[in-house]
Amino acid sequence: MRVLVTGVTGQVGGALVRLAGGKAAEGIEIVGVGRDRLDLAEPGRIEGALEAVRPDLVVNPAAYTAVDKAEQERDLAFTINRDGPSALAAGCAERKIGLIHVSTDYVFDGSGTRPYRPEDPVAPLGAYGASKEAGETAIRHALEDHVILRTAWVYAARGGNFMNTMLRVGKDRDELKVVADQHGTPTAAVDIASAVLALIRARIDGTPVASGTYHYTADGATTWHGFSEAIFERAAKVWGRRPVVHAITTDEYPTPAKRPAYSVLDTSALIAALPSLPHRSWQTALDEVFAARMAAEETA
Repeated sequence: MRVLVTGVTGQVGGALVRLAGGKAAEGIEIVGVGRDRLDLAEPGRIEGALEAVRPDLVVNPAAYTAVDKAEQERDLAFTINRDGPSALAAGCAERKIGLIHVSTDYVFDGSGTRPYRPEDPVAPLGAYGASKEAGETAIRHALEDHVILRTAWVYAARGGNFMNTMLRVGKDRDELKVVADQHGTPTAAVDIASAVLALIRARIDGTPVASGTYHYTADGATTWHGFSEAIFERAAKVWGRRPVVHAITTDEYPTPAKRPAYSVLDTSALIAALPSLPHRSWQTALDEVFAARMAAEETA
């Protein structure tokens, strides 16, 4: 199966391309494309990219993800997160192929008190979440054969993300302040890539997951403060020191975009539909990703 993967310079797209050389990807030809070949900011050129690659399936982890900047660049966020996926879905429909699209917990307003299910009402708080929700809606209208995979708090050994920011600032500071009243699940990009591979494998095996919207994150939940403490617990073993992390409220750390206070996702529907789905605790995943980050520093 030839699979076109967008956004290969991003965390999830890059992880998927790297995993493609492993045993789990046997029988899968990954064609990774960057913005030079398929740019969601230019929806009119997407048809040409699909025609050039001629995939059997498209995976779209690419997105505009600058949450705060999206408040000032609303039009660009909607072009990339709504119009681009809409054009992708239309191209897939024309070719009678499927689309796996990665979305976000930010489609919810965070007022919930139990993990959000895929069918729960959406109510994004800012431009980023609204643009991603609009992209989901566009895909549902344009293409029957789709899986929308919402995830949350994505991080990896490379790239811009919370773990790497904490390691950068914590290395030279004795004290930090981190928000402790936003709840979610840190999810490693490599785990999302593994879930996408499981979805692709199920299609090849003739047991595809039914079209629709699903949630996938690591197991468990924490806060940004709890995540930072876990990061520094591991870093202390390398640095020989550990910064003090003070818990603060969201009101004490204002940002241009409002974040969901609670965005834990219920993953049970996908686990039930896909028995081969890999899943592990966010702490176990952090062990692996942190080790990869330290190894990269040693070889840099």
